[in-house]
Amino acid sequence: MKRSYLNFVAVLGLSASIALLPSCAKKEGCTDPTASNYDADADKDNGNCVYDDAIKTGELTADETWDASRIYYLQGRVVVPSGVTLTIAAGAIIKGNLGTETNASALVVAKGGRIVAQGTASNPIIFTSELDNIEIGEKAGTNLTKTDNEKWGGIIILGNAPISAENGDVSANIEGIPANLGYGVYGGSDAADDSGILNYVSIRHGGITIGEGNELNGLTLGGVGTGTTISNIEIYATLDDGIEFFGGTVNVSNALVFFQGDDGLDVDQNYSGTVDGFAVIHGDGIGTDEGLEIDGPEGTTNLNGQFTIKNGICLYIDATGSGSAADFKSKAQGTIENVTFDYSALGGKSVKFRTGFDGTCAHKNDAYKYLTAPSGAQSLVLTNCSFSGVAVYDALENLSATPPVPTTCPTELTASQSTAAGAATSGSGSSYGYASIFNWGAAGTRGEL
Repeated sequence: MKRSYLNFVAVLGLSASIALLPSCAKKEGCTDPTASNYDADADKDNGNCVYDDAIKTGELTADETWDASRIYYLQGRVVVPSGVTLTIAAGAIIKGNLGTETNASALVVAKGGRIVAQGTASNPIIFTSELDNIEIGEKAGTNLTKTDNEKWGGIIILGNAPISAENGDVSANIEGIPANLGYGVYGGSDAADDSGILNYVSIRHGGITIGEGNELNGLTLGGVGTGTTISNIEIYATLDDGIEFFGGTVNVSNALVFFQGDDGLDVDQNYSGTVDGFAVIHGDGIGTDEGLEIDGPEGTTNLNGQFTIKNGICLYIDATGSGSAADFKSKAQGTIENVTFDYSALGGKSVKFRTGFDGTCAHKNDAYKYLTAPSGAQSLVLTNCSFSGVAVYDALENLSATPPVPTTCPTELTASQSTAAGAATSGSGSSYGYASIFNWGAAGTRGEL
C-alpha cells in the first residue's frame, strides 16, 4: 500500500514536469482573417481556408482587392469613384446579378477612378452572369452558350480624355446612367489620362436592357486616355455592341468580340486611339448588325483626332442572318489598315459609306467625301483591306420606311458608287491568328474558334 502511494506520487510528479516542458507542436488551421473558418489560435496554415462569396453593391469607399478565392457578385451598379482603385487578381470570377433598367448590374469605373485587372492566359479574369455555372478555377461553364446574352450588364470605364460631344460640349454623361448621380460624366482635356489596366479579361453574357431601346455594351469606354492599358480582351455573347468607344485616345491590342447582338466595334465622338489586332466573329441567332460601325465628331470640339483600326478580321460564320461588314457613318475619319471583311457565308457583304447632299446635289462633308478626297487630303483611308465591295448610301434615304424615303439626288448617288470603289480598292487583308491568340477565353475553351 505504501509502495503504491509512492508510485502514484512519482507518476504525478513526472506528469507535472512534462506539462512544464515547452511544446514543439504548432496548431494547424486557417490563418487567413478574411476566411469564414479563420482560427485565431492557429500557428500554421493547413491550406483548408473556406471563403464565402462576396456581394458588392453601390460605390466603393476605399481601395479594394478582389482575389481569386471566392466568387464576387455585382448587385446593381458597382461604382469605383474618383480617387479609388479596384484591383482584381488573376483568376478571379465576377458574376453580375439579374435585373433590368435601374436594377441592372454593371461595374462602373468613374472618371478619376482606376481598375487594375491583370489576368494571364492561364488565369484570366472572368466577368459573367450569375446564371453561369462556372466555378472557381474553371475557364468556362457548361450551361450558357454563345446566344445567351442579356443576363447582366457590362463594364463601363470613364476618363478625362478629349471627346467630341453634341453642342460643343467637352464632357458628357454616359448612356444608361442618370445624370443626377454624377459618376456617369466623361471627357476632358487629358489625352494621357490613366484609368488603369484590363489584361486577359473575358466579359460574357451581358447587355442587359437599361431603358427603352437602350442596352449596355460588353465594354464601354468613354473618354478613356492613353495612360490606360487595354489588351487581350474577350467579349462573348453580349446583346448590344462588343466594345464601344465614346471619344478618348486609349489604345487597345488583341480584342475578340464573339457573337454580339449589335456592332462588334462601335466608334463615336471622334475616338482617336488605335485598335491593333482584333476579331469580330458573329452569326445569326442574336440579331447581329455591323462588324464595324464608325462615326466621327458629333459637335464642334475635338474635330481633328483620327482613329486607327488595323490588323484584324470581321467574319460571319453562319449561312443565314443579316450581319454586315462595316458602316462608315457621320463624318467618320481615320484609317482602316490590314483588315479582312469575310462575309462569304452570306454571299459577301459590302463596306458601306454614308453621304449627304446639299440643295445642288453636291456631296456634304461626310464619310464618302472624306474617303474620295484627293490623295493626301483624305481623312478616311482604307489600306490593304479585303472586302467584297463598297456601297454608298444617302443619309436621308430610307427604303424600308412606309412609304419609302428615296434619295433626293439619285443620279449623283449612282455615280458615287464607282468613285468610292476606286478610292477603296480591295487588297490582301489580314491573316490575324485569333484562334491561337484567344485560346484562353470562352470561345477558345469551347472549341468555337
